Amino acid sequence: MLEIVDLKDNADYLAALALWHHEEWSALNPGETIEQRKTRMQQYLNDRFIPSTFVARDKAVMGSASIVANDMETRTDLTPWLASVFVAPEHRQKGIGKKLVLHVMHRAKNEGIKKLYLFTTDRKDYYQRLGWEINSSTQYHGHEVTIMQISLNPA
Repeated sequence: MLEIVDLKDNADYLAALALWHHEEWSALNPGETIEQRKTRMQQYLNDRFIPSTFVARDKAVMGSASIVANDMETRTDLTPWLASVFVAPEHRQKGIGKKLVLHVMHRAKNEGIKKLYLFTTDRKDYYQRLGWEINSSTQYHGHEVTIMQISLNPA
């Protein structure tokens, strides 16, 4: 049965997630090595809500989603961000990504966060179906990205 757990309580998943994220988004983080990514992800192993990573698992790790203070060094005026939404290819098209996104949104709302941001190169329509709105489009590390936002009603 699918469950979503906090990476801080399941640190043994960090290496696999770091590898997945590095393979998926290294072009958006030019020059970052897998070891640097692992080191950066160590920040998620704390008791603060931001940054946090949540992991979807059943018998194995299936995907993840994070909340970070900032996901684009060119847009530090926007905070916090939904980031690193990833589902392993063999588990896609099963609603896991949606559950991860909604989990982060729910947790953020419960923390009193009023607005979340994200950026995507190619999943704008997906996030719009989940209620996200386009904030702007821009170039980021040589890629056209769409910055999106969603308003949350604090609990």
